[in-house]
Amino acid sequence: MLYFLHPCLRDFFFGFNVLRYITFRSVAAAITSFIICVVAGPWIIGKLKRVGITERRGKNDSRHLETLHKEKKGTPTMGGVLIGIAVLFSCLLWANLSNRFILLVLFVFVWLGILGFADDFTKLRSTPHGLRSRNKFIGQILLGLIVGLYLFYHRSGTAVLWNTDVVDGNYLPYLTRGLTPVLTVPFCKELFLNLSWFYIIFIVLVIVGSSNAVNLTDGLDGLAAGNVIFVALVYAIFAYVVGNWQISKYLGILFVEGSGELAVFCSSLVGACLGFLWFNAYPAQVFMGDTGSLALGGAIGAVAVVTKQELLLIIAGGIFVVEVLSVIIQVVSFRLCGKRVFKIAPLHHHFEFHGWAEPKVIVRFWIIAAIFAVLSLSTLKLR
Repeated sequence: MLYFLHPCLRDFFFGFNVLRYITFRSVAAAITSFIICVVAGPWIIGKLKRVGITERRGKNDSRHLETLHKEKKGTPTMGGVLIGIAVLFSCLLWANLSNRFILLVLFVFVWLGILGFADDFTKLRSTPHGLRSRNKFIGQILLGLIVGLYLFYHRSGTAVLWNTDVVDGNYLPYLTRGLTPVLTVPFCKELFLNLSWFYIIFIVLVIVGSSNAVNLTDGLDGLAAGNVIFVALVYAIFAYVVGNWQISKYLGILFVEGSGELAVFCSSLVGACLGFLWFNAYPAQVFMGDTGSLALGGAIGAVAVVTKQELLLIIAGGIFVVEVLSVIIQVVSFRLCGKRVFKIAPLHHHFEFHGWAEPKVIVRFWIIAAIFAVLSLSTLKLR
């Protein structure tokens, strides 16, 4: 909103000219969403308690896990509503709402937030396991198809692939409106994979996979929110770089016109998750629930798709990948061999069963997430 007002505001005071710049608005978005969470958090948490939206025992299959987490009973859940309010208000205030990528990612964020809310509500009012997995997957797949079809068939704007050939000191760009199906590969400067129509299916896999990965990781106080902060920081930087033709040309990476505005969205995620951690850090006063985890994961996946850094998500979101793999390995091993590789899955609970205190598991996973984030940023130069 303020982005559209800056021509009038700068006539009143030239300092308002900073509203033009993505960097300023990104920082402002992060601060705004953080303040909203910290200020509105106590009221929302109190409201959730009063209406009885609290964590209940009996939804886990492991009695030992129930024993470890018995003190969590009665803690308010659906705290993802707080994250959603902070992100949406921050983006409405600071983002360029005429940017189609911002609108697309916000659409993904809201869709999955509503789906997660329905899942949380079902857990509280009927069955402890929430929506049927089939129904939840249908909602995620349908969203992925909408995003995939839109990006595949609506290719307005220009994407630039900077060639390595140089004429008079300048790179020769390939200008095209058809780079949507192209997949970039981290650490590889000149390797691009054209997936053609299969790219639509690939987008579905990215959005469904990322939303469920964050959802699986959301099992300990602050674990998911802390990891999302690192991933969102990485993609805020990549969104700005990919959306800036001068920087992208210098680094020799794909330029996607208009994608830089997503730095504002990613920054609002960082601020909202930091503010949520104020109350979600061990011992948690509130849980985000599926309302928050599905929305956060899906939105990050959508940003990865738009910035053409889908495979980078494997590195940046390394913790989420490991968590998903631990579940897959556990299920496959038990069904094929009748044996469990881990004491329990996802992986964070496995370490709890080994005697690690919950805060130790959380902080060590954050440390690893920070390492993955640094490794991801290194791909900007190591190409």
